[in-house]
Amino acid sequence: MEEFYRGFAQRARDLAEKADPFTRRRLLDLAKRYDAKSKPAGSARPLPPPRTSPPSTLFGGAGEA
Repeated sequence: MEEFYRGFAQRARDLAEKADPFTRRRLLDLAKRYDAKSKPAGSARPLPPPRTSPPSTLFGGAGEA
């Protein structure tokens, strides 16, 4: 997936070379966002660790039928 976004970023930069100033700015901003997506997952915010067991409050005490 990283290669996919890197390619899109390069395409946006290539188009920006021939675009008017307003469009160039937008394309370069788009390229920056694609570059950020192409970074390895380690640079993103880490996910919380998965739960190994459900909270005890769900199964505590006598159950109702």
